Amino acid sequence: MSEAHRSGCPINLTLEVLGDRWSLIVIRDVMFGNRRHFRELLQNSEEGIASNILAGRLKKLVDKGLLSRADDPSHKQKAIYSLTEMSIDLVPLFAEMGAWGRKYLDVSEDLAIRAELLEKGGRDLWRDFMAELRALHLGKPMPAGTPSALARLTAAYLAVKAKMETL
Repeated sequence: MSEAHRSGCPINLTLEVLGDRWSLIVIRDVMFGNRRHFRELLQNSEEGIASNILAGRLKKLVDKGLLSRADDPSHKQKAIYSLTEMSIDLVPLFAEMGAWGRKYLDVSEDLAIRAELLEKGGRDLWRDFMAELRALHLGKPMPAGTPSALARLTAAYLAVKAKMETL
């Protein structure tokens, strides 16, 4: 039996999958924070997601094909969450949302730095980041000479955080 949808509009259908308060935040944390376990996602959430909400969102994202879940070989009771191709394809959306937020909203410097780099780096940086995410989450080889976009984004974030802590 297929799901009922309000309409077949691609924007509506996307919002039905991603339009709740937490789904994009969970994907963001897996994507940019490389948080792959439930506990990491829960304890390191900037927004303070509740455990029951996180569990529900993870289940929904796995069911919708945006994340995959595998048993962690290092611990019987842990699962590892990975991005799928579907969620990796959201990188341009995240970059555009970040650029829009930086332009119109009162963002914090530390949390906006990755958005700034993605905006300035454009499609070339997005492509490198997506290739790296495919390597990390899907086991696909990185194209030769592809720089680590995740390392660049993380280093910029940590540098701004360190600067803010010394003020």
